[in-house]
Amino acid sequence: MQLSRTQFDILMLLEKEKENKNLTQRSIARLCGLSLGTVNKTMSHLTDTGLAANNVITKAGLKALEPYRVTRAVFIAAGFGSRLVPITLNTPKPLVRVKGIRIIDTLLDAICGLGIKDIIIVRGYLSEQFDQLKYKYPDIQFIENPIYNESNNIASMMYVRHLLKNAYVLESDLLLGNPEIITKYQYTSNYLGIPVERTDDWCFETRNGIITKVKVGGCNCHQMVGISYWNNTYGEKLSEHIKQVFEMPGGKERYWDQVPLEYFIKDYDVEVRECKKEDILEIDNFSELVSVDKAYKI
Repeated sequence: MQLSRTQFDILMLLEKEKENKNLTQRSIARLCGLSLGTVNKTMSHLTDTGLAANNVITKAGLKALEPYRVTRAVFIAAGFGSRLVPITLNTPKPLVRVKGIRIIDTLLDAICGLGIKDIIIVRGYLSEQFDQLKYKYPDIQFIENPIYNESNNIASMMYVRHLLKNAYVLESDLLLGNPEIITKYQYTSNYLGIPVERTDDWCFETRNGIITKVKVGGCNCHQMVGISYWNNTYGEKLSEHIKQVFEMPGGKERYWDQVPLEYFIKDYDVEVRECKKEDILEIDNFSELVSVDKAYKI
């Protein structure tokens, strides 16, 4: 059955809090960011339809959430990481350790913690070093990007373009501070963004929560974070659209995100999913790495 956004949000919370015996409608309203009246009305409907009972999700409720389950995670990890030289001269950026933990592990731990077993890592630079991940994450699969050094990240997506349905796509060099932003279910296709007053980085313009433009630098916008989710419909569209952009003149130089958010933006309604600055960190250069982990200070 098709759930409304409010029904989805409440059922997802009930699934997450299924061991909480003290969950009240007031606490549901607070945790979901909804009014108590909205929660009362929605919970009444969920109870009448058998999806919840006494503020607890039922088997029918779990079944109703299944179409929204994330079934795959695709990691883009082929690049050189030039801005993190000299560390990346011998180590791919996702495998760099911050306070003893590999950057990519912060993401993989969150994905594996949700029970997602279909995990693909697209690798290129020093690709054999990623084999070490198999000891901790035996379910991961590797796909090689042999042209990583002569193209942008759209090349990596060319090799996995048929694997984007019901899938997270994650840049592998993001240090995850809040695993809660990686969730088991997603209502619709979306891209993570941090609300900012001003940024010189890649960012989104939005209207009613839908991304209308992607650009570099902006005010009162959302700073782009390299984690997105693509549902079945949009994942299938992306397969063909990525190929079209890649094969156009200069296409190899494009970022894959430009495909749905620029070249074919009229074919997609991608939501911005807000997160906080402290939820996730992209370490852009060596000085930022030193500021996060003093062990790298020379």
